[in-house]
Amino acid sequence: MTKKIGFLNFGHFGYDRVSGSVDPKAALDDQLAMTVAAEQEGLDGAWIRVHHFQWMLSAPFPTLAAMAAQTSTIELGTGVIDLRYENPLYFAEEAATTDLIADGRLQLGISRGSPEAAVDGQEQFGYTLTPGQTWHDVAQERGQRIRAAIGGEPVATGDPHSPWSPGGATDLVTQPQSPGLVHRLWWGSGSTSSGIVAGQQGYNLLSSTLLLQDDGRPFHLQQADQLRRYQDAYANSGYETGGKTAVTRSMFALRSVQDERMFGHAGSQRDQAGQLEGGPARSGPTYVGTIEQLAETLSHDEAMVEADYILFANPAQLGPERNREIFAGWMEVFRMLGWK
Repeated sequence: MTKKIGFLNFGHFGYDRVSGSVDPKAALDDQLAMTVAAEQEGLDGAWIRVHHFQWMLSAPFPTLAAMAAQTSTIELGTGVIDLRYENPLYFAEEAATTDLIADGRLQLGISRGSPEAAVDGQEQFGYTLTPGQTWHDVAQERGQRIRAAIGGEPVATGDPHSPWSPGGATDLVTQPQSPGLVHRLWWGSGSTSSGIVAGQQGYNLLSSTLLLQDDGRPFHLQQADQLRRYQDAYANSGYETGGKTAVTRSMFALRSVQDERMFGHAGSQRDQAGQLEGGPARSGPTYVGTIEQLAETLSHDEAMVEADYILFANPAQLGPERNREIFAGWMEVFRMLGWK
């Protein structure tokens, strides 16, 4: 069974490998170089996280367009874009434009987003809640509006007196349209319940690096259940726009003395469990070992076996060439497993 493999860059630019200073230009240049390296090493995807008011990537579409301009085959993804900060129709225009530039390689992950630095971030972007409304509600509504817009549904009424309405249309869609993009829309989910909703709504499922509603079982078992419950919900949804699942892990293959020195003590077979947003949360271990050891470990990770797409968080601060070697190690493990 083959699987897709990609890297997920957290995009930190609170580093410079020479001076230690904050340098967003270096982080963006590294992102482009790592995307090229990943394509050359045979990875299927280069994905980025999006965060506001932090030393991280915050503007996905110009970044993805630049990545597209320097590559030809690798998929370009977001994991995820926080819909609390987005205008749905402007988002749809930006996404379709980027997908056309990328020749249909965009994998668009969206959700309510994660804990953040600012207490009033959305307000400063011009968005506030109405009485009784939650940001979960807002994200759901905006996600559906985005789905409609990129799927070609009319979202505005043409002015019968205007000469600018395309073809004299009375029902207008956002422009441009990029056929097929609606099939590459992923909902980022941190719980089984939100995964079920994603299936019911016809999204692909991008399972979070951590799961809320922790029931105490190992992370990979809880996540595998989430994926299966999503698949059941999607199968009964009537949609034909989703059905794919993706999970994220951290993994380093020990292929050299340098690998041993840098990552030999970084691994853990234990989950990380704690509290997030007032409730229990659990994330998976960091896998470290030889190619053979990692292949054996991954073969027992039920969520990875279940998923269609595996994303690995990569240490971008180490630079493109070191990351190229890390990518090559991932590919060796996948080939040994028969996933490539």
